[in-house]
Parts: sequence; structure tokens; C-alpha cells
Amino acid sequence: MPKCVCSGALMQCSFGVAPAALNVLPVKRVDETTPGANILDYIPITNIPTFGMCSAPTNPAVIAATSAALGVPTPAPCVPATATPWAPGNPTVLLSGAPILTDNSKLACSYAGVISINQPGQMIVEA
Repeated sequence: MPKCVCSGALMQCSFGVAPAALNVLPVKRVDETTPGANILDYIPITNIPTFGMCSAPTNPAVIAATSAALGVPTPAPCVPATATPWAPGNPTVLLSGAPILTDNSKLACSYAGVISINQPGQMIVEA
């Protein structure tokens, strides 16, 4: 069963070298302290931080670095280029008017990377 994603969830890009934490602005809250995420939390830098270095062969910075290294594939600093919402989300549960983000959702980077949720930021507490 998919889990809801909250601010602080750990994500990974298929072309990034390091995980990053999702940043959700505190206008959408699941409880008093935890901002919940919906599929519209895809804005570069605001919601999606850098994944360290990028090795996507379609990234212009990687192309330039590789060219400068005489064709040796060379990573460049990651600057996320996310232009469309997460998919699929959960269309049966809305948060601030959009489907909630679940841990099986994916986000496309314009440089061919796919961003996945590694850890949703939701803790399960058993009594």
C-alpha cells in the first residue's frame, strides 16, 4: 500500500549522485507540524533540491564538461529541471486541491532523469 509523502522525504534522481530531501512549504499540513506533499510540489530548488552532481548525457552542463574533458564523461553540478507534476499521486485523496503525493510516484527531469521517493517521511507507530 502506498504511503503519503511529507516534507523531508528522501528522494533520488537516476542521474544524481546523492539523495535529497523534499521541501514542502508549510501551507499544507497533515497535522500541526508536518507539511504534506501533493503532486504539485515539483518546483526546482523550491521543492526539489540538488542531487549533488548530475551525469545525465542530455544535461547541457554535462555536455560542456564532457567536451572540455575531450570526450571523457564528466558529471556537472545538478540543477533540477522538473517541469511537470509528479505522477501518478493518489487521485482519491486531495490535499490543497491536488492529489496527494505517494511513495510510488515519479517525477521526470527534463534532462532524462527520473526522481523516485526512497523514504516517504511518514513514520508508522505501532501501539
